[in-house]
Amino acid sequence: MFANRFTALVDACCLAGTLKRNLLLTLAEADFFRLRWSQAILDETERAIERILVGRGVADAAERARRARDAMETAFEEADVGDYQSMLCACDTLPDPGDAHVLAAALKTRAAIIVTDNLKDFPADILGPLNLEARSADDFIADTIALDPGRAVAAVRTMRERFKRPEKTAEVLLLDMEAEGLTETVDVLRPHAASL
Repeated sequence: MFANRFTALVDACCLAGTLKRNLLLTLAEADFFRLRWSQAILDETERAIERILVGRGVADAAERARRARDAMETAFEEADVGDYQSMLCACDTLPDPGDAHVLAAALKTRAAIIVTDNLKDFPADILGPLNLEARSADDFIADTIALDPGRAVAAVRTMRERFKRPEKTAEVLLLDMEAEGLTETVDVLRPHAASL
C-alpha cells in the first residue's frame, strides 16, 4: 500500500475544520499515507475546534472538541509522534518560532510532507535541505486522490455516506469542499461525481 512508503505530518490548521479533517483521516484510513501528529498539534486542534464551535453557538463546545480529539487518537493510535524535543534545535530558523514543534515532530518521524495551510511559516528554503516539503491541505488531498482515483473515490464515498446530520449528496459534498477552499480537490473529484 502507499502508506508503507509515505509519511505526512498534519498541522492543526488542517485538522480543525470538519471537512478537511474528515478527508485527511479518510485517506489515511484507506492507507494512502501514514498520518502523524504530536500532542502539541492535537492540543492546538482541540482548542481550534472548540473556538469554531463556540463561534457557532454550540453550548457544549469544549466537550465536543474533546470527543473529536479522542476519536482521532483512538482511530490513529500510531499517529502520535513523541520525544521530538531533541530536534527543536534544528527548527529555530522558521519565521514563526511557535511552529518549531511541528517541524521537529516531522523530522523525528521522518515525514516527507508537512500538510499545513500556513505555507508561509514553512519556507521551502528551510524545509528543502531537511528533505521536507510543505503542502496545503487542498493540494495534498488532490494529489493523494490522483494517486489512485478509484480507491480514493470509494473512500470519499464511504466518508460521505457516514454524514447523517445532514446527509449529503455527492453534489452537496463537492459544493461544501469548494466553500472550504478545496478547489483542487473538487477538480480531481468532479469527473467521478457519479461514483461519490
